[in-house]
Amino acid sequence: MIKFYYSLAPNPMKVALFLEETGLPYEAIPVDTRKGDQFGPEFSKLNPNNKVPVIQDGEATVFDSNAILLYLAEKTGRFLPENTPAKRGELLSWLMFVATGIGPYSGQSVHFRHFAPEPKDYAVGRYLFEAKRHYGIADARLGEHRYMLGDTYTIVDMALWGWSRMVPFVIGDDAWETLPNLKRWFDEISARPAAERANALKDRHNFKTEFDEEARRNMFRHISTAA
Repeated sequence: MIKFYYSLAPNPMKVALFLEETGLPYEAIPVDTRKGDQFGPEFSKLNPNNKVPVIQDGEATVFDSNAILLYLAEKTGRFLPENTPAKRGELLSWLMFVATGIGPYSGQSVHFRHFAPEPKDYAVGRYLFEAKRHYGIADARLGEHRYMLGDTYTIVDMALWGWSRMVPFVIGDDAWETLPNLKRWFDEISARPAAERANALKDRHNFKTEFDEEARRNMFRHISTAA
């Protein structure tokens, strides 16, 4: 059975969606990042970068959500496009677009818009612009295709779905009005039974919800270290 170390953040939820889509047996193991579970010695052995998600699949340990999606897709042979050089190139390109663009710029936009101390105007402007730009690229793509790789639902959609759940928090409350194609796609993915089961993970374990000094210290260690 796969051990799935997770929180309710966007990156673990991508993996949760894949696991629920495939029906692979897994044990969900909570890692409460606001309490600092990710810095414990046992978890640090699994991922020296102290980030969720991580999976253990027999002898294999895999961290980074996009690496996990690719590993599981290749293991099961599911949610991949046609096996041609052209389709493989498309898969890797768009998966890395999410990994290096959507995810980092969304995360930094959230940080500077909602949590960073002043002064922060330049950083907010920088990351908000890039987050909007990247989601705009996805929206344009989805204006031409049902899914990110055409008519085939793949791990690229799962990767994007994890972060798209946060779009209003990343960009602003009116964000969906400017991204109609992404919203159409997001609603379709979110209505899938597997997505509903993935979202229900929040009811399995109690995660800390308060953003107090302990949470601040564990999530923004550069601030507490500098202090």
